[in-house]
Amino acid sequence: MSSALITDLYELTMAQSLVEHNKTGRAVFSVTVRSLPQERNFLVSCGLESVIHEVLAFRFSHANIAYLQSQERFSESFLDWLCAFRFTGDIIAVPEGRIVFENEPLVRIEGSLPEIQILETIVLNLIHHQTTIASKTARMTITAGSIPLIDFGLRRAHGTDGGVLASRAACIAGCTGTSNLEAGQRFKIPISGTMAHSYILVFNSEKEAFRSYIKTFPKDPVLLIDTYDTLTGAETAAKLAQEGLPVSGVRIDSGDISSIVPAVRNILDSYGLQHIKIIVSGGVDEHDIRHWSREGIPIDAYGVGTKMLTSSDIPYLDMTYKLVEYENIPRYKTSTGKVSIPGRRDIYRHYTGGIMDYDEIAATGIDCKGEKLNEYIVKEGIQITPSPSFEEIRERFRQDANRLPPGIRSLETKRYQINIR
Repeated sequence: MSSALITDLYELTMAQSLVEHNKTGRAVFSVTVRSLPQERNFLVSCGLESVIHEVLAFRFSHANIAYLQSQERFSESFLDWLCAFRFTGDIIAVPEGRIVFENEPLVRIEGSLPEIQILETIVLNLIHHQTTIASKTARMTITAGSIPLIDFGLRRAHGTDGGVLASRAACIAGCTGTSNLEAGQRFKIPISGTMAHSYILVFNSEKEAFRSYIKTFPKDPVLLIDTYDTLTGAETAAKLAQEGLPVSGVRIDSGDISSIVPAVRNILDSYGLQHIKIIVSGGVDEHDIRHWSREGIPIDAYGVGTKMLTSSDIPYLDMTYKLVEYENIPRYKTSTGKVSIPGRRDIYRHYTGGIMDYDEIAATGIDCKGEKLNEYIVKEGIQITPSPSFEEIRERFRQDANRLPPGIRSLETKRYQINIR
């Protein structure tokens, strides 16, 4: 059961006034990103599953009502209205994992005006956070190509709940696994991890630490080799592997990766250990990945944390939840720099040779020949489209990523064509 107090005060003050003035007709709100920041050529839609769960469970508990009553702001009749609150509207949305662009309606919510006004905060919170993380991750995974990325970011994420959802978003956008056990259990994501420097430090030697860990976890152990001297650590790991101990990989978390990794690869190969993989972690982002890839640095996997799960370069998007129609009349803002697109809209995608060419944002009901991205998810408060599996969402992303034009896939700023009808 969600807490209906995960909202802003003005959502409820507006709702009371709307109810009192009989402004309860059918309304349409649209979630869009006004414009993309320079560092993003595209976004990855994410968070819809959370929105469905939270909106359909949105209830005001007795404790919630008692708290609101104690604030002496709300009428008893409005509090009674809140007690009976249930979402009875519709949700039309772009499925999770699809690549989207600015001004496109990611989610459209229709229903009685005060009912769907109250949902603004929680809908934006869930869609914004997860779309931001998925979009950052996509830049990294696309840049990495066939080299896998593993999510190591929970400890730097913004809160525990946010961290779990961020790990989910990261793995939708291409990460192959996570160190986050809660995300692993909840979303059936493969879990992965190595060891910390503290583990190495409590033993009398690095060699003793490696032996002990391998004895405890003999199946595919990955050894952290940069606690003291990275090249010495690589030699120690190689000698243990040559003795017949199972070593599947080594992890490097510091230093000049461009020079250290080739040296470590040479050490491992000199012992005939070409099968041992090198994992690099420690402040990795898409620009590092591109740089090392261009240099041909022999990295087999990345452990990515802070910069991915906080979307460090772009921690927020200009995402809005705007009224676009009320009682069948289109509504829109004309504020400078914040003009909104009126009316119900759908996204139609056009391809040339299997590659995305341009999108149309068309008024609902217009006959367009492209691929329609928006789907009916909830009708009159009931989910009518089953939730896809986590792997199905990941596959959606993989397919869309493969259909991106080369310029939009790159880290250079490029803008995709959007036509508004």
